[in-house]
Amino acid sequence: MRDFDWLDIDARLLRLLVAVVDAGGITGAAQELGVTQSAVSHQLEKLRAITQDPLFVKSGRGVAPTARAQALAAQARELLRQLQDFAQTGAFVPAHWRGCVTIAAGDFQREVLLPALARTLRAQAPGLALRIIASNVPSLEMLRDGACDIAISPRPPDGSDIMQKRLFSDSYSVYYDAAARAAPASLEEYLGVDHATVVYEPYRALAIDRTLEAQGLHRRFAVMVPGFAALPAFVRGSPLLATAPQLLHRSLLRGLATCAVPTPTPAVQMYMIWHRRHQEAPPHRWLRQCLEAAAQLL
Repeated sequence: MRDFDWLDIDARLLRLLVAVVDAGGITGAAQELGVTQSAVSHQLEKLRAITQDPLFVKSGRGVAPTARAQALAAQARELLRQLQDFAQTGAFVPAHWRGCVTIAAGDFQREVLLPALARTLRAQAPGLALRIIASNVPSLEMLRDGACDIAISPRPPDGSDIMQKRLFSDSYSVYYDAAARAAPASLEEYLGVDHATVVYEPYRALAIDRTLEAQGLHRRFAVMVPGFAALPAFVRGSPLLATAPQLLHRSLLRGLATCAVPTPTPAVQMYMIWHRRHQEAPPHRWLRQCLEAAAQLL
């Protein structure tokens, strides 16, 4: 292979580097980019020659990025964003938007909000792909390094360069299997029985439990799972109670009986979170407007 220099780098190579880092392998990157695995491998060899670094090493069934590859991927995301802004200077037309937007969200947000957003994007920006990544508690780094364009969470990270806007508010309900038990008749019964609950990593309880703890009250947990989607399997056919957002009764927790929580609970506030550098970009501003419109449908 001939020698390469930095002038041989183009947007396609930058996008390929990010794709392999994000997918954790050549196969996933090829699927995301819509090319063959051999094409990805060939372009990686070109990148290796330019950077004089192996970039990726074997790790289990996939590959792991070297420290140099991780650093270059962060720079590549920012360069791709700048190139996109350069290409879209002038009047922004959603139908002309080509590319991929990444939204970080938990299973609650993915279930109740993002399908409506996806329908809007397909109708108004058919050339745009929506990529959703898991994020129970978004970090400053994932917003700053461009790992996602927007995060949706009840817990916005604290940073002077981070923007946020409330999308919607929900309330908690108690879920149970009516064939296995009756609704709790009192707060004493509610606190005296076993519960299934969601605990995010690192160990972070739901807002309702922080409110109860402030009153010296505690639920008794028999099962703790990483997301709301796992709750039905443990509640059905058992006397367990689960306390979760009311909107999930339409989807993930459909089929379970519900009742009010027998004590005042905090509202479930959901925020849209993004980095300040996107604040005035027309495509990002339009995307945020689409998310707000989707939230209004709830």
